Amino acid sequence: MKTRVISGIVLGILTVGLGIFGQISLGAVLALCSLIGYFEMTRALEVHRKGEKENALEISGFFWTLVLWVFLIVFSKLYGAEAFIALGTRVSLLCIMGIFSTNMTIYVLTFPKYHADQVAYSIFSFVYVPVLGIFIYALIFFCSWICDTFAYFVGRALGKHKMAPILSPHKTIEGAIGGVCGSVLLCVLTAVFIHYLYPEENLYWQFALIGVCGALLSMVGDLAASAIKRNHNIKDYGNCIPGHGGIMDRFDSTIFTAPIIYYLAAFLLTVIR
Repeated sequence: MKTRVISGIVLGILTVGLGIFGQISLGAVLALCSLIGYFEMTRALEVHRKGEKENALEISGFFWTLVLWVFLIVFSKLYGAEAFIALGTRVSLLCIMGIFSTNMTIYVLTFPKYHADQVAYSIFSFVYVPVLGIFIYALIFFCSWICDTFAYFVGRALGKHKMAPILSPHKTIEGAIGGVCGSVLLCVLTAVFIHYLYPEENLYWQFALIGVCGALLSMVGDLAASAIKRNHNIKDYGNCIPGHGGIMDRFDSTIFTAPIIYYLAAFLLTVIR
């Protein structure tokens, strides 16, 4: 538990620091996390068979992950956040088409070396980790992390009723409620801080709604990642983060939550005021 808490604090400080110090440093770290996360997911889904070296499908995924992040980092640095928002979806779609075409070509030219499910899972892993991960770059949002933290401690202190005993036997309904409350509290405090800086801005209910949605979605993302692990009989995706496991064990809910919260926040904070 001590190792888990320390790792979580270090990750939080690192993320905030990177967000402050610049787009390139933050983008580079998130690109590295995307590469590691993709590597972990392809192994969990057995795109990479045990005992094999990196295969052509994985190398294709690494290549298109780098293409995706390099384009986005360069455009956001040269032309600002507006360019990132405008081009992010288009670049992502082009890269999805790129990995689909590449991996299908590999499948055909090397048949029967790879099975169809390996091709499908390699593309799924690319969409799940690098593509959804770009929204963390666009919006460093802590609902999922705060929800996980509050849920963990409230669950340990008060948890009695199991929420999803097959997928995650330690998660409780009490912990889930604590996680939602913690997320909402963080978001409301953010609204208070914004009101202090800009008295004309009163965004309390918008941020509260973002907190609720972010927390609930993070739970779904966490359990979905757990379901994949259960299907493939693995405990953790990796071991690069002490006390947490791999990149996907720590960022599973964040990756799942970030795109939806990004667009929800854009809608609530710009369209509905």
